[in-house]
Amino acid sequence: MAGFMDWEFAEVMLQGYPGGRYCEDVPTENTPQTDAVPADSAEQDASAEAPRELRIAYVPGVTPGKWIRRWEERMPGVPLQAFMTDGGPGGQAVRDGSADLAFVRLPVDREGFNVISLYEELPVVVAPKGHEISVFDEVALADLDAETFLDVAALGGAEAALQVVASGAGLVILPMSVARHFNVKDTVARRLTGAPESGIALVWPIDGTDPVIEEFIGIVRGRTAQSSRQPSAQPVKEKKEPKPDRRGTGAKKAPKVAQRYAPNPDKGRGKGSRKKGKR
Repeated sequence: MAGFMDWEFAEVMLQGYPGGRYCEDVPTENTPQTDAVPADSAEQDASAEAPRELRIAYVPGVTPGKWIRRWEERMPGVPLQAFMTDGGPGGQAVRDGSADLAFVRLPVDREGFNVISLYEELPVVVAPKGHEISVFDEVALADLDAETFLDVAALGGAEAALQVVASGAGLVILPMSVARHFNVKDTVARRLTGAPESGIALVWPIDGTDPVIEEFIGIVRGRTAQSSRQPSAQPVKEKKEPKPDRRGTGAKKAPKVAQRYAPNPDKGRGKGSRKKGKR
């Protein structure tokens, strides 16, 4: 009797708990339990799903608009970000990882870089407004021996140097594209002969080439969208499905053999075996 009462009491105590579990096994909240995802794993998934973006840096004087327009026409699914650098050490934006490719001014340190020379720039001499060079269309470097030339790099770049030129402190030699880009007031620029020309080049890391970068390089080189050397023009090989079996499941028939002559009924009977009769 005592055993029966103990069992009945235990049965009553277990009522109200899901599945008859003890209270420490029952969740204290009615919220669904989900498996927690590590934060680093979520960040990896987000980065894996992030779209590829091509980053282009360029020095003052370079106008990459034509290449950007062609890129947008051919590769609308890959955004392109272009930004101008301060014209410091060539390719610095590529070295520090902020750009995939860069338009730089030669000379440049080629270590670790692929370099494509694009075009040469015309040099100009920039003087304060009213200087005697303003009466000429071009000036020879040998005729400016008596002039004071300023160090552009020491003054903090082309824009700052042009501000100093405007004050009458001296002259500077710059690529024509740079002088036109900043176009500082109260200065005059004339083409300079006898001075070394500078050049523009495209650089990217030797170990950083992928199909997206190759596509942009092809655009800069002038390749058409149909060029066989463009990654986007490569045909996608589709796996062909096997042809259906049209032979059916019936029994195979023996191949027909063309006979030139009708079979000889007497063949194989032996000599004189043919019945003789009236002809």
